[in-house]
Amino acid sequence: MFKLCVKKELLQKSPLGRFFGRIKDMKKVILVDKNDNPIGEEEKIKAHEEGKLHRCFSILIFNSKGDLLIQKRAKSKYHSGGLWANTCCSHPLTKNIEKEAEKRLKEEMGFSCELKEIFSFVYNLKVGKLYEHEFNHVLTGIFDGDPKPNPEEAEDWKWVSPKELIKDMKLHPAKYASWFKLISKKLFT
Repeated sequence: MFKLCVKKELLQKSPLGRFFGRIKDMKKVILVDKNDNPIGEEEKIKAHEEGKLHRCFSILIFNSKGDLLIQKRAKSKYHSGGLWANTCCSHPLTKNIEKEAEKRLKEEMGFSCELKEIFSFVYNLKVGKLYEHEFNHVLTGIFDGDPKPNPEEAEDWKWVSPKELIKDMKLHPAKYASWFKLISKKLFT
């Protein structure tokens, strides 16, 4: 038996790499009704293609000065790649959203902190050929350090004051993920 060693960058650009990337994106999401009651499961990409309402969470991490940690999504993401977004987001697979969010924050941004849900809301936005029709649980936490993001998830990060963020969103809305603009409007204006 032999071990094949290939640079990760080359594999990601190859047909085989794209296949395995598609497999990674085939995880399930929880379909919900307008009250967040589970009504089934669906493959993640299919739920986004068909605009089915499903559960997600968005994490916003602040430092002790009140600045928000935002990330620039990796260009390889299946949607909104290269756009600035909230600290972390994902689709929980169980009812314990806070526990899953804490786990995902560690996987995506390389640190942990206590999270608390502050509000939830439903939105339905067209993003390219996909639909972000989500019941979004918004969680916050406090962290005073430098993240160590997974480059497959985030290509950059920065701390920004909410005032600076809203100002830049108004000047350059195309730089930001659609759901993040909604959350920021609800939270900071």
